[in-house]
Amino acid sequence: MSTTLRQAGIALRLLVVMTVVLGIGYPAAVWAIGRVVPGRADGSFVSSSSGQVVGSSLIGQDFPGATWFHSRPSAAGQGYDALSSGGSNLAADNADLVDAITKRKADVAAENGIAVSDVPADAVTASGSGLDPDISPEYAAAQVARVAKARGLTVAAVAQLVADHTTGRTLGFIGEPRVNVLELNLALEAMR
Repeated sequence: MSTTLRQAGIALRLLVVMTVVLGIGYPAAVWAIGRVVPGRADGSFVSSSSGQVVGSSLIGQDFPGATWFHSRPSAAGQGYDALSSGGSNLAADNADLVDAITKRKADVAAENGIAVSDVPADAVTASGSGLDPDISPEYAAAQVARVAKARGLTVAAVAQLVADHTTGRTLGFIGEPRVNVLELNLALEAMR
């Protein structure tokens, strides 16, 4: 048997083995792990107390009105459009972006009864995806008095709810502390 035929046979056997391992075995293992880890493979859906799916803990959404905690602004499509994920792509010194942030700061300050200088950055800027489901504990705290008043709750009770729903840094050092707005608003609704 010639060297070329022998090498071709080895290559063909390697192709079949790698196709089985990487084309069937690996995807099957990833699928199986996705089935075992709860919630992560199905979109991390969040359900209300009645069992109805109301959103995903990974995708931000709009909560209009004084009775809800508000999310970050969204640059995704017409707002929180998962099919149009992305930032505004405007430079930090772009006049349109500066004007929008200035207006948002004034609106957030007026709505929450705080000074413009106390408005956190995440209250006026969209995330890179435009779909960030989390806000900073500072932005949540700035909204506590408004939400408590609108719902007829004590400020202390709403502040405790925010503290209970604040997640620390991942592994103690990655990222920043955060509050998932959907989960916080569901807990707020459960307080009725």
